[in-house]
Amino acid sequence: MERLERRMGLLAALPIGLLLMVSFIMPMVVIAGFAIMPQKVFELAHMPDFSSFAVIWEQGYYKSLLRSLGLAFLTTAILFVVCWPLAYGMAKVFGRFTLVITVLVVLLLFVSENIRLFGWNLTLMKGGLIEGHLRAWTGLSFETPLYTWPAIVFGMCYVYFPFMLFPLAQGIALVPDDARLAAMDMGAGPWRILFEIEMPLAAPGIVVGCLLTFVLSAGAVAEAKLLGGRSVVVLTDDVESAFTYAQNWPLGSALSLMLIVIVALIALVPISRIDLDAIMGRRK
Repeated sequence: MERLERRMGLLAALPIGLLLMVSFIMPMVVIAGFAIMPQKVFELAHMPDFSSFAVIWEQGYYKSLLRSLGLAFLTTAILFVVCWPLAYGMAKVFGRFTLVITVLVVLLLFVSENIRLFGWNLTLMKGGLIEGHLRAWTGLSFETPLYTWPAIVFGMCYVYFPFMLFPLAQGIALVPDDARLAAMDMGAGPWRILFEIEMPLAAPGIVVGCLLTFVLSAGAVAEAKLLGGRSVVVLTDDVESAFTYAQNWPLGSALSLMLIVIVALIALVPISRIDLDAIMGRRK
């Protein structure tokens, strides 16, 4: 019976599996093919040439890659620290009020990311909502915080907040209250309970939340454009410039492939240790 159910499940998943394979793997194959083509060609009918990777090193594109990865790591760390207390409250303390918080956070996702970020741009710009009213009422003024790397990090934290919050809440919900109470009875302090009981048991949710946030932040486009301008150039800016203004598809493909491979390698280790059955509440 179990074998029959497994076969039926595979058969049911076959159409969507084929669709995902065509829509996800085929673009990756095309990008990988263009990455080894000579510079500024628009078809794959050429001898392989790895000159694009040499250009990445010679023209310093690796700096924007390191900048993108650094901002993604910083965004992930900030969101983890910010979301943990709220996620803990949603999982263990707030009770029915958790639904209200969930609805309020989900409502953010109903508005386009670009519109929300442009709203912050209008709020923080010179002469915008905050600085304009402050200057009109008090005569005081300040320089806009836009077009700096902290503005980009703020935008990514704002946009990807739900992607860290909900997996953390799900992971913390997996922690049995008996384990925490037993540790308290044995004299463990709050910090020891946090680091030795709660965080290890909530590891599936922590890993999922950090991976979602990091991967999305590493490939962020709108945040860098609307809040960073051209003052902070990240890898996605270089990819767009290579594909559009420079009309250099092989270089854009090589930059994209480099980011995909590095992010995949970084994510490979935690993904291999995730217990998806545990976080989804399924029996093994």
